Amino acid sequence: MPANGPLIVQSDRTVLLEVAHPNAEDARHDLAVFAELERAPEHIHTYRITRLGLWNARAAGHDARDMLATLEKYSKFAIPQSVVVDITETVGRYGRLIIERATDGALTLTATDAAVLSEITRARKVAALLFEKRGEHTYVVQPWARGQLKQELLKLGWPAEDLAGYTPGTPHEIALDLSDWHLRPYQNQAIDNFYAHGSGVVVLPCGAGKTLVGLGAMAAGKTTTLILVTNTVSARQWKAELLKRTTLTEEEIGEYSGQVKQVRPVTIATYQILTARRKGEYAHLALLDALDWGLVIYDEVHLLPAPVFKLTAELQARRRLGLTATLVREDGREGDVFSLIGPKRFDAPWKEIEAQGFISPASCYEVRIDLPEMERLEYAASADDERYRLAATAPAKLQVVRDLVARHDGERILVIGQYLDQIDELAEALGAPKLTGSTPVDERERLYESFRQGETKVLVVSKVANFSVDLPEATVAIQVSGSFGSRQEEAQRLGRLLRPKESGLPANFYTLVARDTVDQDFAQNRQRFLAEQGYSYTILDAHDLSRAA
Repeated sequence: MPANGPLIVQSDRTVLLEVAHPNAEDARHDLAVFAELERAPEHIHTYRITRLGLWNARAAGHDARDMLATLEKYSKFAIPQSVVVDITETVGRYGRLIIERATDGALTLTATDAAVLSEITRARKVAALLFEKRGEHTYVVQPWARGQLKQELLKLGWPAEDLAGYTPGTPHEIALDLSDWHLRPYQNQAIDNFYAHGSGVVVLPCGAGKTLVGLGAMAAGKTTTLILVTNTVSARQWKAELLKRTTLTEEEIGEYSGQVKQVRPVTIATYQILTARRKGEYAHLALLDALDWGLVIYDEVHLLPAPVFKLTAELQARRRLGLTATLVREDGREGDVFSLIGPKRFDAPWKEIEAQGFISPASCYEVRIDLPEMERLEYAASADDERYRLAATAPAKLQVVRDLVARHDGERILVIGQYLDQIDELAEALGAPKLTGSTPVDERERLYESFRQGETKVLVVSKVANFSVDLPEATVAIQVSGSFGSRQEEAQRLGRLLRPKESGLPANFYTLVARDTVDQDFAQNRQRFLAEQGYSYTILDAHDLSRAA
């Protein structure tokens, strides 16, 4: 009989978690391995068990018995038989199709049984990628179709296990300089898991050292490496880390961006440059074949632009490492990450790494603000596509920001907004420098460094600061507006605070929300991500905050 646990497993593959139950945190930790959090109100959180979630868990080393054991351990009632069968059969689909190399070098697709092979070959898009039949259960695959085949098979519900191997690339000596640092146990495990399979995604919270996992993978592979990053600031931070923590020299590292076009044994390129077009054609595709890359690293893989998926489909013979804080993509293309970069190979929950002392603890707050009557009437009379901007940029938020800055006087504070006119107002009201997409790269780096050194205490930033920016001594983030409730943005913004601090100060993450508007609706989506990671929200009223200040 199941224990009186915090979970209720339902026949539609949803799982309800009772937040107040004493075992809720342990259940959340184990459930997150294979289930996705859908809703996170105050008392009952709703998870859904999806096919992709099950296959990612299977690829990371968990089998159906492990997942069912988790449900049985924490379930309040008996697990519906249909769910037991569904999980067992869905997980069992992984690995029944295998892509590998024949002794003559041909790329082949082999099925464990004839029925599966018959089903998938009846699909027109799959059949077009197969060349000839070899034996009862094997087809030769078109040599160019490795990535596309995996995409089509996943759509049919038959994820293929890719064992076709990888080109070693051109050897290049890379070693870690461990004179004053070392890889943490979970980072070593992530590197080992990646190389055991050759491709895939490592999921670690911001501040937990994803870049160091990339450096460790490069040192393990000792091969020419292409690193794809979100922007030029990120590219330069990667270069700084490579120079600081490895034996690589300036001459061995190239930057390939809008400003510089260097191709060297280790080349760091931005996603923007790969997706740049000239006369309707991608102008810089030659970079993908400029050297015989043995490793391609995708930083912030959840932000990989859609066009790069097509390019990645043609890089399946090269080892591919995706680094991210969340596999959630707002465009719903998690399946393409699974197929083309690879499945999840390692995932360490935020709270687990926090408990080990490797990232800072954080307190999360939602500050609810009432719109004045005239603004409320304007909001009510506005079109749907205008309402979020009106709520997100409500002037009433300005005083709340002032109150919070005063509450944390002396700490290093990031004030984050979505809209440029709002950022201008915030910077002027606070007497603080601002940083947006139009800020030149050199000026951005100067402002970041001034903030790191403590010369600048308050920095007003746009979404350009969401990604790959190392500001370890930031202890407060005040999120005034954002991208329509984006969970991936929430991960990035909270992540700015999670790096361990020399000051020892705790981290505080505030989100300002206009009450009874779409701003509050979108905030619920953001809360879902934080709840999934084990963080709870405290709801504050702006009036109480103002009186306290």
